Amino acid sequence: MPDATAGKKPRLTSDQRNAFIAAWLGWTMDAFDYFLVVFILADIAKDKSFGATATQLAFITTATLVMRPVGALVFGLWADRVGRRLPLMVDVLLYSVAGVLCAVAPNFTVLLILRFIYGIGMGGEWGLGAALAMEKIPVQRRGFFSGVLQAGYSSGYLVAALAYLLFHTALDLDWRWIFVLSVFPALISLLIRSRVKESEVWEAAQEKMRVTRTSVKDVLLNAKVIRRFVYLIVLMTAFNWLSHGTQDVYPTFLKSTEHGGAGLSASTSTWIAVIYNIGAIIGGLTFGALSERFGRRVTIVSAAVLGLPIIPIFAFDHGAGMLALGSFLMQIMVQGAWGVIPAHLTEMSPDAIRGFYPGVTYQLGNLLAALNLPIQEAIAQSQGYSAALLWTVIPALVCVAVLTAVGKEAKSIRFGSEAATTAPAASSGAQ
Repeated sequence: MPDATAGKKPRLTSDQRNAFIAAWLGWTMDAFDYFLVVFILADIAKDKSFGATATQLAFITTATLVMRPVGALVFGLWADRVGRRLPLMVDVLLYSVAGVLCAVAPNFTVLLILRFIYGIGMGGEWGLGAALAMEKIPVQRRGFFSGVLQAGYSSGYLVAALAYLLFHTALDLDWRWIFVLSVFPALISLLIRSRVKESEVWEAAQEKMRVTRTSVKDVLLNAKVIRRFVYLIVLMTAFNWLSHGTQDVYPTFLKSTEHGGAGLSASTSTWIAVIYNIGAIIGGLTFGALSERFGRRVTIVSAAVLGLPIIPIFAFDHGAGMLALGSFLMQIMVQGAWGVIPAHLTEMSPDAIRGFYPGVTYQLGNLLAALNLPIQEAIAQSQGYSAALLWTVIPALVCVAVLTAVGKEAKSIRFGSEAATTAPAASSGAQ
């Protein structure tokens, strides 16, 4: 008789489940805090006791982005030397404390310093969390859980919008109380992560390096690893440009009564943000799972190409209903492409430097894409918000599709195997 269990996907153990939940909460926390700050910037500027202008306050989001590569580098190298658990727990404590202290910052200078520190902590979270989770998740379920993990970003944005609606709009709480909210998912993540065992893949890689007398430096200086490192930074710059391009200026476009903005109320605009983040979650889950069947590159390219015909109802004011539909569909595609990234980056990373490699490539790409918002605002001032969206989102979709298509993938590579020791030999060839 045929085996009844044949073809069934393995269930997660409690250790695998805890590692994944902690990574998901950490990534959700990242987006929750980032977009919460975006929502309350105007309120901080209105607080005369704080004494900061809107121009000054714009730097606090930049401060977080600038320090993320530093966090990814420091915590990533530490994790590749001592294991994933300890650096991740220190990381969570760092950004939790910095986040809560923002609530009692007496002036702009202190707040800016705290956001710098917070950025270091959050810079280490995504790469280490994704590495630990993907190293533990069964190979044949990596694509689906990659999508779930990346959907944590959209979930954080969604919860930030709902929290702002509830605690600020409905309950009229001061902006300082909003910062306090950021501690809860972080502490839950810390509690769960304390129960997670060390990565067996990292332990095996350390033993292999000891036997072969190979160092982290030897792996980092491998020519193939360096070439792929540069390629992934360029790829992640395009991805981050796409993500920020479709999200950062969009709430302003929805609310603005000038420069071709939609002129919607703050409440309507926030509810549209809720709707398009639901689309983002759907996209991450759907395309992440599809990547397990069709491959990482084909799935990413398909999502990016499908985003192009949505532009007319996403970037032009046809009323609240059509804008909600356009942004909903656009985020399905944008975050659908992103849903493949946790699996794709970790699979393209050598075992010996998987703590460092995905996080640093992602965060450097994020830093290089930080110019997106100022560029969009400048275009909006001269040509209108629709033009700002067109001139940034269309090139980003094309770049993501082209860069992914010309690259390689390492779908379903078994971490800890000989192929993954220094430079994974992908199923389609490695970049």
